[in-house]
Amino acid sequence: MGHLRQEVEPEEVGLDPKALARLDQHFAHQVDDGRLPGYLVALSRHGRIAHLTTYGHRDVAERLAVETDTLWRMYSMTKPVTSVAALILMEEGRFGLDTPVADFLPAFAEPRVYVDGTGPAVRTRPAQRPILVRHLLTHTAGLTFGFYHSHPVDALYREAGIDSSVVPGTDLAETCEVYARLPLQFEPGTQWNYSVATNVLGRLVEVASGQDLDAFLAERVFGPLGMDDACLHVTEDRAPRLAELYGETESGGITPIPGLPLHGRPRFLSGSGGMVASAYDYHRFMEFLRRRGELDGVRLLTPDTVTAMTSNHLPGDADLRSYGSRVHREPGRAGLGFGLGVSVVTDPELTRSPAVRGAFGWSGVATTTFWVDPQHDLTVQFLTQLRPTGSHTVYPELKQLVHEALPGSVRSTARAGR
Repeated sequence: MGHLRQEVEPEEVGLDPKALARLDQHFAHQVDDGRLPGYLVALSRHGRIAHLTTYGHRDVAERLAVETDTLWRMYSMTKPVTSVAALILMEEGRFGLDTPVADFLPAFAEPRVYVDGTGPAVRTRPAQRPILVRHLLTHTAGLTFGFYHSHPVDALYREAGIDSSVVPGTDLAETCEVYARLPLQFEPGTQWNYSVATNVLGRLVEVASGQDLDAFLAERVFGPLGMDDACLHVTEDRAPRLAELYGETESGGITPIPGLPLHGRPRFLSGSGGMVASAYDYHRFMEFLRRRGELDGVRLLTPDTVTAMTSNHLPGDADLRSYGSRVHREPGRAGLGFGLGVSVVTDPELTRSPAVRGAFGWSGVATTTFWVDPQHDLTVQFLTQLRPTGSHTVYPELKQLVHEALPGSVRSTARAGR
């Protein structure tokens, strides 16, 4: 068990303490107003934690405070971790970026692509190219999520029992077989669509390594990096530290979401969103990426592989808005490319909130987020447990407030819409 601790004062590493106080006050107001249950925010510069705040409750009804060792459902912040697992195997020569996925998962050998129609009248054609490992890592495989409700293939996922990313009652291998039987939205490599691809990548890790995904992550990622609480389920001794999960009400308040205790090893091991971890664990993971594949003398990836992971792999000047499928064409995707498991800022002039070129990271559906800013040698994480009904303002507000604390910044609240 690791506790995150502040190591230096903000001004020692060039951060503005007054701006950081404004950040704390801003999100504390959201807790006090009943819009967030509680949160943890941490900023580290040059590898030293310079700002750490916990506020509010991990369990509102029981009045249990957020602590530095609170455990959080990371949801899609699991994806970069699973991507690292795949890249470890790639460096060992088990496969390459251009290896067909069907070499390991034969069910994907003959993918078909959507042409037109809906429901039973859907028409498909054989894909012109195979699904490659790089397509899974970059979410360009043509896979989707059933909950989008924006394309006829999304509906086929729901009809197959995949409302989110898993067929109820199945394991990872069985669910991937169902994915493989469904048509692709588009030809692999021709669009970006955030999807179940990282679950398929997790299954690829299992087949290529000969280990269950949770065992591989524990042995090859969590253990070496000292992520002692990170796991795909919560043991009974750790359960009291797990934050409750909340949903957003129509009035903007919060309400508990039952039925997601994460106790006991799940049958479905989700490389897409199954990780539970503490802020200390994810700080270790961010530091590993910031240091380009090494932490405390342990190297898991070469610097070149981390550079490839955190560089844009979309073609030309494309970003997530221009290259994305219909559901991803909102303004918030502009100026962002995608690497091997993380988003990457490609054009700060187009992003919704202040950013610098080359910053990378990702977020989770329970309003967790992280990013690494190589230009300022900065890492940031914000953890809470709120599943909003729509687009939440936390992310742009957080980025604006962190921007105000950086050296040379001029305070401006216009871009965050505050």
